[in-house]
Amino acid sequence: MPDVCLLGTGGMLPLKNRFLTSLLIEHNGKAVLIDCGEGTQVAFAQHDLKLSRIETLLITHGHADHVTGLPGLLLSLGNCSRLHPLDIYYPKSWERVIKSLLTVCDSLPFPVQLHPLPEQPVSWIAEQIDPMLEISAMPVDHKVPCMGYTLTFRKKPEFLPEQAKALDIPVQFWKLLHKGETVTLSDGRIIQPEQVTGHSRKAVRITYTTDTRPIPEIISFAKDSDLFICEGMYGDPEKKLSMNQKGHMLMQDACQLAVDAHVKRLWLTHYSPAEKHPEQYDAELQKIFPAVKISKDGEKISL
Repeated sequence: MPDVCLLGTGGMLPLKNRFLTSLLIEHNGKAVLIDCGEGTQVAFAQHDLKLSRIETLLITHGHADHVTGLPGLLLSLGNCSRLHPLDIYYPKSWERVIKSLLTVCDSLPFPVQLHPLPEQPVSWIAEQIDPMLEISAMPVDHKVPCMGYTLTFRKKPEFLPEQAKALDIPVQFWKLLHKGETVTLSDGRIIQPEQVTGHSRKAVRITYTTDTRPIPEIISFAKDSDLFICEGMYGDPEKKLSMNQKGHMLMQDACQLAVDAHVKRLWLTHYSPAEKHPEQYDAELQKIFPAVKISKDGEKISL
């Protein structure tokens, strides 16, 4: 199941110990990258991660701290002998910005496939990564068009080999049945997947939202997520009004969303460069949501 690494936790400006916003989710040797702040390819090297595994890039919006790493990332991928396509998804309003960034790397050895998203809730199956992976996008509430993303990794039901043997099903059909396909045996019998599989297993959900005000729509979007990654620019409650006016939220806002959405874990990210020591709010935040983590660059988990 997915391995997650928060490559960069910074907002606006990079710091010496904090790259700009980016998240990597690996699954079965392939990966989704969400956002691509300046220096993202350097963060890959720092955390011993493989650029070559990226199949899909999801962009929340076109502000510089979320996209200016794109040319460097693409050129680095080209230097890794990549030949197969890279898919990039982004809010439709930002198409001019994305295409402009691509102009400085127009001789790539692999195709870049652009997918502008309508600024409304939309979902699709990420076949190039896993036919069981569904990606959902939802508009959030920033100063400009911006999307949040939820990745749902569904699991095949458990295969029951003893049941298959009892039905005298040849082994060469087992994999097809486990994939959910119906098979016809040489004796004419039609076997349904449900005859040799157990109950469905719970999916793994990862939700990522930044930059946004703490709107109620995020609660249903992140509901029951195993990992909720959300911005927390500041931890000082006195900054709440100014943050909300700028289309952002406080760490406390993110914690309350996590409570209301019944998520298992919350990772905070996208700290202001002025917030040098976000860990100082740890005790206060845990009173709101005990499973909160004030993440640092390179934060990792296997779900």
